[in-house]
Amino acid sequence: MGLSRLSKEQNRCVNIKVIHIEKLLQHLRNYHQLGASAEEAVTANFEVLYFHRNDHLMVEGATSRYMYFLEEGLVRGYYNLEGREITHWFAFENDFFTSFHSFITHQPAVESLQFLEDSCTWRISKDRLERLCQNHHELERLLRIAYEKYYLRLEERFVNAQFRSATERYQDLLHQMPHIIQRIPLGYIASYLGITQETLSRIRRKL
Repeated sequence: MGLSRLSKEQNRCVNIKVIHIEKLLQHLRNYHQLGASAEEAVTANFEVLYFHRNDHLMVEGATSRYMYFLEEGLVRGYYNLEGREITHWFAFENDFFTSFHSFITHQPAVESLQFLEDSCTWRISKDRLERLCQNHHELERLLRIAYEKYYLRLEERFVNAQFRSATERYQDLLHQMPHIIQRIPLGYIASYLGITQETLSRIRRKL
């Protein structure tokens, strides 16, 4: 009887993974067609993890050893400056994320990663990811795309901070992420834009 129950539970877990892994594979196919062996490798090497709202994936000083794919939910990256939390980036559904500098250099991270919603993620260790890329070149291209998207966002953020007004930065954010106001507290948005929450409130009243 015990073995029968265990078998049913194992089958349920397998079925759940199959349903979820298909979402990950479909997203990867949007960037590049994957061969059957590459898809099998992804299925075998990515593992699903669930987090609650306000959970921390990692904190400043830890070393990032995993790349993550966000199937559902919301993440922010932030660092501490003289006791203040400065929001640096957000990750939404279908984003790859990690503390990229730490992940690439193996150095301790200067940022912390926090879930702002209950979230479903997939992760793969750096060692496994490198092996997959060596054996499946289409996955190597996908990794390069993930890096490129991250650094393009950093450059856009730098340009916005240097050459656009606070109002223009806010309008651009709404254009790129129209759902952001419904999902992220205004304090985090203001920090991301480099302004106070009071300034953000004034900007919103004028628009």
